[in-house]
Amino acid sequence: MKRIIFILITITVLSGITACRQNKNAVTRNQDGKINVTVTIFPPYDFVRYIAKDKVNLTMLLPPGSESHSFEPSPRDIITIQNSDIFIYGGGESDKWIDRILQSMDTGNMKILAMMNAVETVEEEIVEGMEEDNDDDEETAYDEHVWTSPQNTVLIVQVITALLCEADPANADFYRQNAVDYNKELEQLDAAFAGLVSGAKRKTIVFADRFPFRYFADAYGLSYYAAFPGCSTETEPSAATVKFLIDKIRTEQIPVVFHIELSNERMANTISEETGSKKLLFHSCHNITKQDFDAGLGYLEIQQSNIINLREALD
Repeated sequence: MKRIIFILITITVLSGITACRQNKNAVTRNQDGKINVTVTIFPPYDFVRYIAKDKVNLTMLLPPGSESHSFEPSPRDIITIQNSDIFIYGGGESDKWIDRILQSMDTGNMKILAMMNAVETVEEEIVEGMEEDNDDDEETAYDEHVWTSPQNTVLIVQVITALLCEADPANADFYRQNAVDYNKELEQLDAAFAGLVSGAKRKTIVFADRFPFRYFADAYGLSYYAAFPGCSTETEPSAATVKFLIDKIRTEQIPVVFHIELSNERMANTISEETGSKKLLFHSCHNITKQDFDAGLGYLEIQQSNIINLREALD
């Protein structure tokens, strides 16, 4: 399982949050007339950026280039959440720290969305050859990477748009029109993936990495092999796992081995060298590099690159 944020973080800033709550009427949170939208990770940041443009003050807590599984909020982050009109996060086991923090706040005037609540969720899956976390917790783990399916993203965008319209009715028509335009592009993206997979000669992909693509694989009827499930905290596979993936690539003559963004790529390098398979990136959009962030790279552009690389893997 992912790391658990110590409740001490909440206790450390609790007095400051309480003061903010008590003096809320004395604080002007929107001096520029814009609502404050805070998100934890890149996908909702990009969705809001597309829908709202410059009509909101938008903040992403996870720094670009950072590993989301090890993120811990600073006291400043917690104050930023408190001062939000809209707060959006992923949901699931890795965001338990958010639930604890929100419970300590006055959220009566805040609109809150856990993206997992916008779609039908599925459990994380342990497929053949995959390593499981050594965790005694028997609680069912649900895959948190709901945005990896463009079909799910359409649903998430609809909910985000509704929240923006409720919080800022003066700009509601602007948000709705942008959401319509965005969802048209998402539907085209979905059709492109569906068409690619339906015409491909194979339907199996291999990841020498975590696999945060359960929703994507289910949406397009793909089977997969991977070293770890999507929310695993493990990064170093056993020799047995590496051998299993090498044997699968050789046996099924799979031409591509994938890694995900911000990975150390060591396992993918090893498997590529042993099998002759091509090492390619399949981006989950969980986070992007600082360079890509500054360049304005978005979900749609990332997924277009995924189409190109998936075509090679299924050829």
